[in-house]
Amino acid sequence: CLGSRKPDQPYEWLSYKQVAEIAECVGSALIQKGFKTAPDQFIGIFAQNRPEWVIIEQGCFAYSMVVVPLYDTLGTEAITYIINKAELSLIFVDKPDKANLLLDGVENKLIPGLKIIVLMDSYGIDLLERGKRCGVEIISMKAMEVSHPPPAPEDLAVICFTSGTTGNPKGAMITHRNIVSDCSAFVKNIISPSPDDTLISFLPLAHMFERVVECVMLCHGAKIGFFQGDIRLLMDDLKALQPTIFPVVPRLLNRMFDRIFGQANTTLKRWLLDFASKRKEAELRSGIIRNNSLWDKLIFHKIQSSLGGKVRLMITGAAPVSATVLTFLRAALGCQFYEGYGQTECTAGCCLTVPGDWTAGHVGSPMPCNLIKLVDVEEMNYLAAKGEGEVCVKGPNVFKGYLKDPAKTAEVLDKDGWLHTGDIGKWLPNGTLKIIDRKKHIFKLAQGEYIAPEKIENIYVRSEPVAQVFVHGESLQAFLIAIVVPDVETLGPWARKKGLEGSFEELCRNKVRKAVLEDMVRLGKDSGLKPFEQVKGIALHPELFSIDNGLLTPTMKAKRPELRNYFRSQIDELYSTIKV
Repeated sequence: CLGSRKPDQPYEWLSYKQVAEIAECVGSALIQKGFKTAPDQFIGIFAQNRPEWVIIEQGCFAYSMVVVPLYDTLGTEAITYIINKAELSLIFVDKPDKANLLLDGVENKLIPGLKIIVLMDSYGIDLLERGKRCGVEIISMKAMEVSHPPPAPEDLAVICFTSGTTGNPKGAMITHRNIVSDCSAFVKNIISPSPDDTLISFLPLAHMFERVVECVMLCHGAKIGFFQGDIRLLMDDLKALQPTIFPVVPRLLNRMFDRIFGQANTTLKRWLLDFASKRKEAELRSGIIRNNSLWDKLIFHKIQSSLGGKVRLMITGAAPVSATVLTFLRAALGCQFYEGYGQTECTAGCCLTVPGDWTAGHVGSPMPCNLIKLVDVEEMNYLAAKGEGEVCVKGPNVFKGYLKDPAKTAEVLDKDGWLHTGDIGKWLPNGTLKIIDRKKHIFKLAQGEYIAPEKIENIYVRSEPVAQVFVHGESLQAFLIAIVVPDVETLGPWARKKGLEGSFEELCRNKVRKAVLEDMVRLGKDSGLKPFEQVKGIALHPELFSIDNGLLTPTMKAKRPELRNYFRSQIDELYSTIKV
């Protein structure tokens, strides 16, 4: 059922029976600690992906308790906010340093309600004594023992705090009906896993996408192998585990794509790669999925082996993926490759690729558990009558609302139960949905034109020398500008083709700025951007936007207010020097 490994060791597995017994003990121990079987009983988990995470979750579910995950990368302020908002008195943690972090908050009177910390790893007497001084009981997982009352469908299962790009995280209240509905829809849409299947677990379990995928695996008796906790060792874990099912996010797919084409560093290699992929893509259009063709043996075998050599099904979601990247990897990997669309508020997925349709550029059809409609967004000239508008979702997978936040709930859930996603969609002739825009971050330029920056950024980021882009505009200005982070691996070789030399830092000091801008504008034109949607100037920045520097959320989305403030001087300089 659940497997983990230590460095340079094989995976060790717990059977389904063992997992069920341990989960029963955890739930029973919580009852003995005075926690109640109720949908308003919240239990915190502050840990990386590991077997104990799933065991604790199943133990809580068995006793009708609600799980509140804490992100590893949220930062102390957001963690403190979530603990207080959810009124957590008990938190499971994986390592002593996280226990000490929580005790810091107790000592500083920031989280006065915390009373119990349960540690998965071993710890010393000093931590135990520090806990006593703080009035917090420190206990081990092993110390955690009745028949469990099953939860009702409408009982809360999870409070999943979404990592918003502005303001504090919002706690999405997910019920057992929500989870079962979404899982059932995935099974209905996709060939069901079997006990012979193995999933690699590395995407954060604090996100519903990974949780739903793992729930589907558990329902079919399949195995879940956890990565070692270090993303840099993921390729090593893949080779050791040899998974058959591999959920991914677009960021990883982009890296794979760029690395593959980066290694095709001669004209002949690039020609062979293009030729082979075109042959495989032709098979895709005929609905043929295989990994035993001549091109697989000659060209793609090494790529497939890097993932363990047994992957038969992949699924991507959480962010848009380029049609070029998805089509190429579907061909190169020779496996069923699904793209989904959804958000935490609809328990992960509401649209999914239909089996047999391996075209790209859309997110599939509505899942069996929900309805989807498009509603007018008049200020952006998107009209439902034309098959365009804001994506709205209704069904048993739609959440109950945000924890203790009726105002925010009312912003996204209307009186008829429709979830307004903030995404702009378009129906394609074959009944699939294409996400074309984002309502939330739109702004207006001085001449009255509405701008959706994320759509523009998703186009520009495909430029070879570009790693990240932040597109910015202001209501008193008539044009857009952008902050561009060049790709440290590709900028040098790309610049040399343009006759420009220098270190990465030297090139970022405006040496290649004009050439990068021209390449971005070319891509924008090829992708159909209107003239007012093209940036007129850029500033190059050598450091990636990241969670650590506060410019990205834990789900790798841009924090636009923080980016505006961080780059205010560059923005002002661009607007003062560019004349249009």
